[in-house]
Amino acid sequence: MFAAIGQYVGGRLFTAIVVLATAGAGFWFWQHPEQLQDIWQVLKRVLVWLGLVLALPWAGFFVTGWVVKKESNVAAGALLLGLLAVDALFALYLSDWGFEGALSWMVVILGLLSAGIYNYLVCDFQAARFDDSL
Repeated sequence: MFAAIGQYVGGRLFTAIVVLATAGAGFWFWQHPEQLQDIWQVLKRVLVWLGLVLALPWAGFFVTGWVVKKESNVAAGALLLGLLAVDALFALYLSDWGFEGALSWMVVILGLLSAGIYNYLVCDFQAARFDDSL
């Protein structure tokens, strides 16, 4: 019963936050139309970065197979750190080698943490598939 009440209240609260955030963003860009162009540039760069993050571990599937054959945690850690380093360098490149403000840094750190978790999950899936084929 408490779970159902919590889901109901949580759903209503989430909907209210989304509606208020959308209305606030619409009002902000109505008052400052010059910043609308800036947000599209940022979104374009974020989408390009997400494309690289999503494709990189799948494109390097042969490296995961090589790491599985080695049966070494050090090699697996190096693979994950290498993928994360490529993600971070590409984010820096897209941002013209720097970030401004605490919010930008928090978003970048959250994005890199998410990319690291995604890389781990994809490599773990590929390693399990590789083990099954042996």
